[in-house]
Amino acid sequence: MRTSVIRTQADLRSIESQPYSRFMPFGGVLQALEHTASEHSDRRALTFIEMPAPEASVQSWTYAELLGQVRRAARAFAALVPFDTPRVAFLLPPIPQAYITLLAAEAVGVACPINYLLGPAHIAELINAANANIVVALGPSSELDIWSKIPGLQDQCPGLRYCIAVKACDTGALDFDTLLQAQTDDPILIPITDPNALAALFHTGGTTGRPKLVQHTQRNQLHAAWGAACMYGLDEKDVILNGFPLFHVAGAFVYGLSVLLAGGEVVLPTLLGLRNADFMANYWSHVERHRVTILATVPTVISAVLALPRTQADLSSVRCLLTGGSPLPNKLADAFEAKYGIPVRSILGMTECGGVIAVEPMAMSRLPGSVGLPLPYTSVTLDPNGLGDSTNEGMLRIRGPNVSPGYTDPKNNLGTFEEGWLLTGDIGHIDESGRLFVTARAKDLIIRSGHNIDPIIIEDALMKHPDVLMAAAVGAPDEYAGELPVAYVVLREGCETTADDVDAFGQQTIAERPAFPKAIFVVDELPMTAIGKVFKPELRAQAIRWALESRLAKHALSDRVDMRIQPTSKGVSVSMFAEDDATVAAISEIMAPLSLNYQLSTRGSR
Repeated sequence: MRTSVIRTQADLRSIESQPYSRFMPFGGVLQALEHTASEHSDRRALTFIEMPAPEASVQSWTYAELLGQVRRAARAFAALVPFDTPRVAFLLPPIPQAYITLLAAEAVGVACPINYLLGPAHIAELINAANANIVVALGPSSELDIWSKIPGLQDQCPGLRYCIAVKACDTGALDFDTLLQAQTDDPILIPITDPNALAALFHTGGTTGRPKLVQHTQRNQLHAAWGAACMYGLDEKDVILNGFPLFHVAGAFVYGLSVLLAGGEVVLPTLLGLRNADFMANYWSHVERHRVTILATVPTVISAVLALPRTQADLSSVRCLLTGGSPLPNKLADAFEAKYGIPVRSILGMTECGGVIAVEPMAMSRLPGSVGLPLPYTSVTLDPNGLGDSTNEGMLRIRGPNVSPGYTDPKNNLGTFEEGWLLTGDIGHIDESGRLFVTARAKDLIIRSGHNIDPIIIEDALMKHPDVLMAAAVGAPDEYAGELPVAYVVLREGCETTADDVDAFGQQTIAERPAFPKAIFVVDELPMTAIGKVFKPELRAQAIRWALESRLAKHALSDRVDMRIQPTSKGVSVSMFAEDDATVAAISEIMAPLSLNYQLSTRGSR
């Protein structure tokens, strides 16, 4: 297939004037991959950088080789449960075996990618909720410990029949490579080609105690990936550097399947992905070596790359940086473009729609606050019951082939899936050119490195402490993670419990490690609304003040700047007034890596 390059709203209308089958002629993901492999059999599909040194050897798979491995894995999964549908949960970092597992499971059954950073109890809960009968996980590794969470799963998960290890070593488990070698790579006789068939279950952030699995159909994934490919203008010459794990829709579809459908190459940066500090130190050398054309990021990755020393590497192959997962501060994008001369483009997506709602097309100019145009055949309107400052603003809602049929438990659909629409939880507006703008977040989430954390899992855990009367968690800005959770607690009268005591308790009771609070503050009371709910914007303002004050103090700038940090209807307003231009420059350098919109000027310019 060739992408229909989208530059304007008129291009969208032109595509939509044709039958949908011309846009996406395939009903199943494997069927589409087979077509791509037939056109580009000898081209590289996946490249795995095993060691972070730029000169180290790498492993590559052509499209023919990738398709063969997917077919082998699909047969292996089906053979393990011959009288049942393979429902394959997997806990794998961004390595080729993760792509093979995802694509193979969806070819003959259902995939369920799971965040391997979760605790064992949470993992077991998700496996049970997904009715998974097979689990694939990374074997023992000195770099990334996943396997220690696996042996006890079969006792906790009655429906789980087989555990498969990638690089099994001496675990005694079934070995992934051995299973595949025992199978043929002939075409699958009866692959799934029904576009409405269930392809995968993706869990959303913050599901402890209440598993929340999003259903993906084959069409959902194909539409999201191919729509993104058209927005990016992808072709077989593109090479994307994608270090995102496949339990996140960005790694799987936004930056993964989109490229594979276009015949391009996906480069996977080490077992730890973009969390590998040694790889990041050599980031530009790897970009030069692999002639990368597209950088796949979130704002925190942009900050990390921006902090690197100026490079002598040849970056002429790079045509764009893509970012999503959390709002893109305009100052961060400006700084990156000024330093490297590489254009930055935003993406808006959700797990509930295959990862993509809108993309700022590469062929369009970047506009601050814009997340681009909706995908073809995707309607975006303002929810008439949504929040907003004016009649021109409200909660964005979408409908289209990328929208999931809902959660596995229909009770969870209320407030998100309503009358055929997906309510995004983002407050924004749409301009005359069809561009979407996101101005605030209605849903109460903490977004850490693109991963959604529901504050409830922090608050519920801390509330189990006998001395905690109330608890509330919000996100504080961070250079690398984007946001880190912090918590505010009110203690029962007369208690001598300290913040350290509550923190130690939380370490034992919060099941999701990324949700551990970076700091816990004991306060006399929590800010409340007129109807008795915790007023989170005020707590976010406090968290931002704490984060900024600690950074200014570290650089001995506290006495040289005034801050005004106030909650607003659109979030939090941050204004800073420095003594002089030199101080403004110093503060700008501190603020640049933070995904935070702010105003900074000298005191005399108030």
